[in-house]
Amino acid sequence: MADIEITPDHLIVHIRGADKFLALKSQLEVPLQHIAGVEAAPPEAHGIYHGLRVGSNLPGVVTAGRFLEHGEWAFWDVHDPSRAIAIRLHDEHYAKLVIGVDDPSGTVSAITAAIAHH
Repeated sequence: MADIEITPDHLIVHIRGADKFLALKSQLEVPLQHIAGVEAAPPEAHGIYHGLRVGSNLPGVVTAGRFLEHGEWAFWDVHDPSRAIAIRLHDEHYAKLVIGVDDPSGTVSAITAAIAHH
Protein backbone atom coordinates (compact mmCIF):
# COMPACT_ATOMS: atom_id res chain seq x y z
CA MET A 1 0.00 0.00 0.00
CA ALA A 2 0.99 3.57 -0.51
CA ASP A 3 0.00 7.07 0.51
CA ILE A 4 -0.75 9.64 -2.17
CA GLU A 5 0.19 13.27 -1.57
CA ILE A 6 -0.99 16.00 -3.92
CA THR A 7 0.86 19.31 -3.96
CA PRO A 8 -0.06 22.28 -6.16
CA ASP A 9 2.19 20.95 -8.96
CA HIS A 10 3.00 17.29 -8.20
CA LEU A 11 1.62 13.93 -7.23
CA ILE A 12 3.86 12.11 -4.76
CA VAL A 13 3.49 8.41 -4.02
CA HIS A 14 4.94 7.40 -0.63
CA ILE A 15 5.57 3.65 -0.44
CA ARG A 16 4.82 2.24 3.02
CA GLY A 17 6.67 -0.25 5.20
CA ALA A 18 8.22 -3.40 3.75
CA ASP A 19 6.92 -2.46 0.30
CA LYS A 20 9.86 -0.06 0.06
CA PHE A 21 12.13 -3.09 0.01
CA LEU A 22 9.90 -5.18 -2.26
CA ALA A 23 9.36 -2.38 -4.77
CA LEU A 24 12.96 -1.16 -4.58
CA LYS A 25 11.60 2.38 -4.22
CA SER A 26 10.35 4.56 -1.37
CA GLN A 27 8.81 7.47 -3.25
CA LEU A 28 7.75 8.55 -6.75
CA GLU A 29 7.05 12.14 -7.79
CA VAL A 30 5.22 13.11 -10.98
CA PRO A 31 4.21 16.55 -12.25
CA LEU A 32 0.41 16.85 -12.40
CA GLN A 33 0.68 17.94 -16.04
CA HIS A 34 2.14 14.50 -16.90
CA ILE A 35 -0.93 12.62 -15.67
CA ALA A 36 -3.04 11.49 -18.61
CA GLY A 37 -5.76 9.85 -16.52
CA VAL A 38 -6.60 7.87 -13.41
CA GLU A 39 -9.04 5.05 -12.70
CA ALA A 40 -10.05 2.85 -9.77
CA ALA A 41 -9.95 -0.95 -9.90
CA PRO A 42 -8.09 -1.21 -13.21
CA PRO A 43 -8.59 -4.59 -14.92
CA GLU A 44 -4.83 -5.23 -15.09
CA ALA A 45 -4.62 -5.24 -11.27
CA HIS A 46 -6.56 -8.53 -11.23
CA GLY A 47 -4.19 -10.25 -13.67
CA ILE A 48 -1.27 -12.49 -12.77
CA TYR A 49 1.28 -11.51 -15.41
CA HIS A 50 2.37 -7.87 -15.53
CA GLY A 51 5.47 -8.20 -17.72
CA LEU A 52 9.17 -8.70 -17.05
CA ARG A 53 9.81 -7.63 -13.52
CA VAL A 54 12.36 -5.91 -11.34
CA GLY A 55 10.77 -6.38 -7.93
CA SER A 56 8.31 -8.83 -6.39
CA ASN A 57 5.29 -10.61 -7.84
CA LEU A 58 3.51 -13.06 -5.57
CA PRO A 59 -0.01 -13.30 -7.06
CA GLY A 60 -2.67 -12.80 -4.41
CA VAL A 61 -0.10 -11.42 -1.96
CA VAL A 62 1.86 -8.50 -3.43
CA THR A 63 2.95 -7.05 -6.74
CA ALA A 64 5.63 -4.43 -6.22
CA GLY A 65 8.35 -2.95 -8.38
CA ARG A 66 8.98 -2.14 -12.01
CA PHE A 67 7.47 -4.19 -14.82
CA LEU A 68 8.15 -4.00 -18.56
CA GLU A 69 5.25 -5.02 -20.78
CA HIS A 70 4.80 -4.23 -24.48
CA GLY A 71 7.85 -1.95 -24.39
CA GLU A 72 6.50 0.27 -21.60
CA TRP A 73 7.55 0.45 -17.97
CA ALA A 74 4.98 0.41 -15.18
CA PHE A 75 5.45 0.78 -11.44
CA TRP A 76 3.34 -1.43 -9.17
CA ASP A 77 2.64 -1.52 -5.44
CA VAL A 78 -0.54 -3.56 -4.95
CA HIS A 79 -1.64 -6.05 -2.30
CA ASP A 80 -5.40 -6.06 -2.89
CA PRO A 81 -6.41 -5.57 -6.56
CA SER A 82 -9.81 -4.20 -5.49
CA ARG A 83 -8.02 -1.28 -3.79
CA ALA A 84 -5.78 -0.49 -6.77
CA ILE A 85 -5.78 2.63 -8.88
CA ALA A 86 -4.01 3.12 -12.21
CA ILE A 87 -2.43 6.47 -12.94
CA ARG A 88 -1.67 6.79 -16.66
CA LEU A 89 1.30 9.03 -17.48
CA HIS A 90 2.91 10.70 -20.46
CA ASP A 91 6.43 12.14 -20.86
CA GLU A 92 7.66 10.05 -17.91
CA HIS A 93 9.84 6.96 -17.47
CA TYR A 94 6.78 4.99 -16.37
CA ALA A 95 3.73 4.76 -18.64
CA LYS A 96 1.56 3.99 -15.60
CA LEU A 97 1.58 3.61 -11.85
CA VAL A 98 -0.63 0.90 -10.36
CA ILE A 99 -0.93 1.63 -6.67
CA GLY A 100 -2.92 0.13 -3.82
CA VAL A 101 -4.55 2.80 -1.65
CA ASP A 102 -6.92 2.84 1.33
CA ASP A 103 -9.70 4.75 -0.49
CA PRO A 104 -9.54 4.13 -4.26
CA SER A 105 -12.59 6.20 -5.28
CA GLY A 106 -11.65 9.11 -3.01
CA THR A 107 -8.07 9.07 -4.26
CA VAL A 108 -9.19 8.99 -7.90
CA SER A 109 -11.51 11.95 -7.21
CA ALA A 110 -8.74 13.93 -5.51
CA ILE A 111 -6.27 13.29 -8.35
CA THR A 112 -8.89 14.13 -10.99
CA ALA A 113 -9.72 17.40 -9.19
CA ALA A 114 -6.02 18.30 -8.89
CA ILE A 115 -5.46 17.70 -12.61
CA ALA A 116 -8.51 19.81 -13.51
CA HIS A 117 -7.43 22.60 -11.17
CA HIS A 118 -3.85 22.57 -12.45
